[in-house]
Amino acid sequence: MKEEKATLKRLKLLPNLFRTQDAEKVAPHTAMFLSRAVKDGLIHRINQGNYINSFLNGFPRVEDVACFLKPPAYITCEWALNFHGISLQAPVVCTVVTLSTSVGQRRNIQYQGITIEFSKISKNLYFGFVNHGNFYLATPEKAILDTLYYRKGIPAFDELDLDGVDYDVLFKMATKFPTTVSRVAHKFISA
Repeated sequence: MKEEKATLKRLKLLPNLFRTQDAEKVAPHTAMFLSRAVKDGLIHRINQGNYINSFLNGFPRVEDVACFLKPPAYITCEWALNFHGISLQAPVVCTVVTLSTSVGQRRNIQYQGITIEFSKISKNLYFGFVNHGNFYLATPEKAILDTLYYRKGIPAFDELDLDGVDYDVLFKMATKFPTTVSRVAHKFISA
């Protein structure tokens, strides 16, 4: 009973998403503390070194988890297009671009039925996103360009609602991308 109270007291000091290093600040014998808390269902392990304090705070949104795992990062492509209401198709993949080099299919995470995938982006293309509380999200224009850059096209383009897209901003942003992306953007928009 006393041990359980101590565990709960320590969990109250941790945020909803935390790393092993955060737990080290509040719990001596951190590995044992984390192992027991996972076994008891008080926290959930996302991947090595990253946890959800689910007992006290519930489960965070996919977007929160996605940007937490590989900072600095922002969400883009189909997920961002859907978030902004440009695409009505519900994606099953949340694309996160990051400056981190630890990306690729082996690093994908499954969370709440969604695949969180990570892609590296160069520093000169790391722009065009806004803060949404606990995560960063590409603007509609940047999400279109990122989708063209990573996917070489936009799935179901004819089903997109482009009314809220600022074409001047889109074409200005496109100048920072390789010319192939800029050409495809002009072709799609003028179609």
